[in-house]
Amino acid sequence: MDDAAVVCRELRCGKAVNAPQYGHFGPGSGPIWMVYVYCSGSESTLKNCGSYGRGEPYGCGHGLDAGVTCSGQNSRLTAGPHRCSGRVEVFHGGSWFTVCDADFDQQDAEVVCRELGCGIPVEVRGSAAFGRGEVQVWTEELQCRGNESEIYFCPTSSSLKHSNCSHYNDVGLICSGHTGARLVNGPDSCSGRVELQYLGDWGTVCAVGWDMRAADVLCAQLDCGSAVAVVEVDWFGEGSGHIWADVFDCQGKETHLSQCGISSWSRAACSHKHDAGVICNGSSVAFHEGRVRLSGGSECQGEVEIYFRQDWRRVLLDSWSLSEASVLCRQLGCGSVLNYRSSPSTTEHKHVCVTGFSCSGSEAHLGNCSSAQPVNCSSGEQLYITCSDPRSIRLVGSGGDCAGRLEVFHSGSWGTVCDDSWDIEDAQVVCRQLQCGVALSTHIPAWFGPGTGSIWLNEVECEGNETSLWNCRFQLCEEGECGHQEDVGVVCSGTV
Repeated sequence: MDDAAVVCRELRCGKAVNAPQYGHFGPGSGPIWMVYVYCSGSESTLKNCGSYGRGEPYGCGHGLDAGVTCSGQNSRLTAGPHRCSGRVEVFHGGSWFTVCDADFDQQDAEVVCRELGCGIPVEVRGSAAFGRGEVQVWTEELQCRGNESEIYFCPTSSSLKHSNCSHYNDVGLICSGHTGARLVNGPDSCSGRVELQYLGDWGTVCAVGWDMRAADVLCAQLDCGSAVAVVEVDWFGEGSGHIWADVFDCQGKETHLSQCGISSWSRAACSHKHDAGVICNGSSVAFHEGRVRLSGGSECQGEVEIYFRQDWRRVLLDSWSLSEASVLCRQLGCGSVLNYRSSPSTTEHKHVCVTGFSCSGSEAHLGNCSSAQPVNCSSGEQLYITCSDPRSIRLVGSGGDCAGRLEVFHSGSWGTVCDDSWDIEDAQVVCRQLQCGVALSTHIPAWFGPGTGSIWLNEVECEGNETSLWNCRFQLCEEGECGHQEDVGVVCSGTV
């Protein structure tokens, strides 16, 4: 019976009634996969139970095939618009019963929705909201804790309130119906086209009813952090099959989309050309997207390029103002804006440029400004900017400016440098850039303590005569490639 209990639980078929042996339901065919099965009865699936393996070596034939009889489904929702909403009925003692609204609470609702594979409760409705039942009214009260896998495992007690209950008090329940979510067709599981599982079927989401607050909730639900962007279909392609035209009224703090208010509506114009996509900050796309660099000048002066839709793009001068320029210089770690103007270069940059940034000026990153748009580069002049301060590196952790853990300012925040390939030539460039004399030594790893936050650079390779670390060859450090125990430290002669 312990083995049979696991089978019934795995199949969501209630409790085990009996465990007939000796081919009670007729002999099977093909391999006999398990013999001498030993379950404790608490396992969630039969494969988690022990066994001696296949039956044939032990002389076990199909005449000994095991069988199971389960009690069946213990709850159902009837008379609703779909299988995840309706009047609550429970199976007990061989019969179905309706439940009194005074005896049914949120914890009971969570178990019913879970047992039916219907997500989480949206609303409990009393007073026969889905019509009056025709079976008996149950005379007991459910006392679920809310974490049970099915109603069968909930305690019950004789109700003191049921004496006044009739079918006019039949309780109803609306479950979300949304049970799964995923991001597909991106480079990883934290970016891609939004697909939701509703009433058992997967479908895409119409972008017309989708916003950043819903995207934030989805990213949290997928353990992908928060949303960086809601993107259009040209990012991750068109889906197929169902299109869920649900409007998710999220506040952004929910942990699951089903906790948002959901209203369904029909929009004939919604097609797979409007499939929503999301980029979460846990994605490799978010790590690269929105990075900026300057070319044709120095680290704080040059033609503006932004990593946009998975490639480097030039930025057009039109709609650019002092606010956007301030954000850009801040993101580069280059102080304040000296000027911005039309680029002296007229070379088209892969035929796609970017325009339409709108910043307040206080943002730390261009990605926090309103979304930009791709345009043909021939449609306007390209942007050239000069920022004031080239000191976008620092040494910290020693009490002075010329020794410490090396940190670089990149993409709006300070981060460390990994010690892979680091040597004295690299340290010489750091000391020269900081006007701290010459490098006395380069201490690795983490001589001045481990840093926190991002690890920006890896595989730095300087010749030793460069004026700036940014003129050296380096790689941007991928997530998980280095740890802070490998943070570079440098001591320059300016400390003596």
